Amino acid sequence: MSNLAALVQRHIDDGTIPGAVGLLGADDPEIVALGSTTYGGAPMTVDALMRIQSMTKIITSVAALRLVEQRRLGLDDPVEQWLPELAERQVLRAPDAELDDTEAARGPITVRHLLTNRCGYGVVLADTPLHRAMINNQTEASAEPLSLGADAWLAALAELPLAHHPGEGWRYHHSYALLGILLSRLTGGPLGDHLAKDLFEPLGMVDTGFWVPADQASRLPAALRFVDGSPVETEPVGGGFHVGPPPFDVSHGELVSTLGDYHRFLRTLLDGKLINDDHLAALRSDQVPPQVKQPDSFYPGFWTYTGWGYGVVVEISGPHRGRFGWSGGQGTDFFVDPDGTIGILLTQVEMGERLFPLLEEFQQLRD
Repeated sequence: MSNLAALVQRHIDDGTIPGAVGLLGADDPEIVALGSTTYGGAPMTVDALMRIQSMTKIITSVAALRLVEQRRLGLDDPVEQWLPELAERQVLRAPDAELDDTEAARGPITVRHLLTNRCGYGVVLADTPLHRAMINNQTEASAEPLSLGADAWLAALAELPLAHHPGEGWRYHHSYALLGILLSRLTGGPLGDHLAKDLFEPLGMVDTGFWVPADQASRLPAALRFVDGSPVETEPVGGGFHVGPPPFDVSHGELVSTLGDYHRFLRTLLDGKLINDDHLAALRSDQVPPQVKQPDSFYPGFWTYTGWGYGVVVEISGPHRGRFGWSGGQGTDFFVDPDGTIGILLTQVEMGERLFPLLEEFQQLRD
């Protein structure tokens, strides 16, 4: 049994996951599909449709960079051209300040800020007035399905002050939802339509999109999380938010894809067929200034060996220097090494203490 298969099977046997699909290698990668679609369910298949969540960020980033290369968008363009809701932002005077203790932003939010998580909106880890306000108005990042359409979500977010001045801090996640809405407005329709026309159809990514057709729903495994040490289905096999057309615009949402589709996207990206060499080099290198890498901006130790490119984490030191990749909240992960080795692991168990050891071991695998 290969290293990848042995790792996945051990965690299936331990009850960490019911099943997974994975891939590891460069020119002729190993592919595995092991276990089942839920605990006690049907066998996992290699063409399973997976909620990839934040692994969407690199796809949105590439779509934006392609529009930059078409001169329809500029990296330093103020986003208020397409997102007028974000004009004249107010900024908290301190991270734990009350929502009315603000000052005017020193400059506009730009496209570059969205690509690098530096717009001023994002995950707040501490229990602060801003954190509580994001929970109350349904703009907090969450594993739960979207509850607001794109325009309503943006309007709610725009009611809140920024956590820091544009470009002067780093907060995870919300920048890419904003980027998705910007791209949808720039291209004149839902983001899913643009991605399909510009990327998915030309690449043959036939199973990637924001929702799953009803006749393909059986390929969607259950979504699970551990509660008090026991697995609980949050969405059943073949069911949940992503089955059938969504009830509102999800241009700020996250994709469903397959192992084969995602690998095809990464392979084509590495081959230089999606964006130019300069943009590819920027995507996979650190774009965050040192003074912005504050210890409280994400989980402890995040900045020790890593930086942030365009939609991906990048390893800037340590044993995996030069690697880029990222994970998704529903137990998915990928990495790309400088030698062209690609690793992809797709489970559907929500990130948490039970899953972290699997992902950490996956990151240490060798082809």
